Amino acid sequence: MTALVYEDFAPGRHREASLIRHALGSVHDEALVAGMAGGIGFMYFVFEYAGRPPMPTIVAQAHPDPWVQVALGRLRIPYEATRSSKPRWNRVEAALDAGAPVFCTVNRSGLPWHGPSPVAELAAADPYVVVVVGYEGDTYYVEDGANGASAPYAIGREEFGAAWSGHKKGRHQMVVTTGKPAGEPDLDAAIAATVSRLTGPVLGNHFDVNFGFSGMEKFAAQLRDTTTKTGWERRFATPEAFALGTGRLHACLEEEWTSSGATRPLYADFLDLAGHAEAAGLFRESGRQWSRLAELARTADPQTGAAGRRDLFDACAELVDGALALEREAVGVLPTAPAE
Repeated sequence: MTALVYEDFAPGRHREASLIRHALGSVHDEALVAGMAGGIGFMYFVFEYAGRPPMPTIVAQAHPDPWVQVALGRLRIPYEATRSSKPRWNRVEAALDAGAPVFCTVNRSGLPWHGPSPVAELAAADPYVVVVVGYEGDTYYVEDGANGASAPYAIGREEFGAAWSGHKKGRHQMVVTTGKPAGEPDLDAAIAATVSRLTGPVLGNHFDVNFGFSGMEKFAAQLRDTTTKTGWERRFATPEAFALGTGRLHACLEEEWTSSGATRPLYADFLDLAGHAEAAGLFRESGRQWSRLAELARTADPQTGAAGRRDLFDACAELVDGALALEREAVGVLPTAPAE
């Protein structure tokens, strides 16, 4: 058996930021790691699958750039990212034997501790990073950070291999740090990249309407829409659809691909570290707006009538408007030098 390459698995405020922080020896503040990875963003889509209610999804953190590589690059920490046609267990174990944890991109639904999920289709499509932190024979020890876990999960090598093979675009990808920091983090470049992501464009195609401030405007408009098939009034008119829609709002703004308050309070802490107190205060208040929206959604009665649904959607739209105004003001006082 190789010894675990680190032993700090204390749950943090943000899953990916905590994974990176632990893997680097917990020498960096979690807020710094999150900010250097890009911190916040906004992506809004409503996915529709045959025979199922519409599934709204918001990604409130930096997206779609990979958190691990972006954070390591901006922290000036050298790393090697490789992919292969099949699992290279010898490479994984050699890195662990050398004391380097291994970041792997997996299909989350293939990890047994996650269990069945109503968002399994999304789980398979989205890259999900975990860290292999040790092994003993054919048993691997994996830090996930899900469900408040304070210890690594044990999983058979072949079962882990199936999950590692399950995400098509990230199949058998592994990222391993290869040295010490080569310089000081460029805080302003990281902030400018985040500002650019919020103000757009993000992808450079027609999907950009779903990202950043444009995505927030679209979300508010669809919440208020009472006539078209894309409005929440028609999409979420049944108790089943309404329960799924409101449940997803709470999960996406407080728990999934985010930290509490749509990642805004954590990012505000990063801005305080970077010396941008005014913008930090605005994003902290924006985070409170998003948390209020999430709480309204969490406590909504699935059996409420049309008038109750309308009141909820209007209240949520007002909170989106408030958060958007605060965030526009915040980016106006942040540095906008060319992003990396």
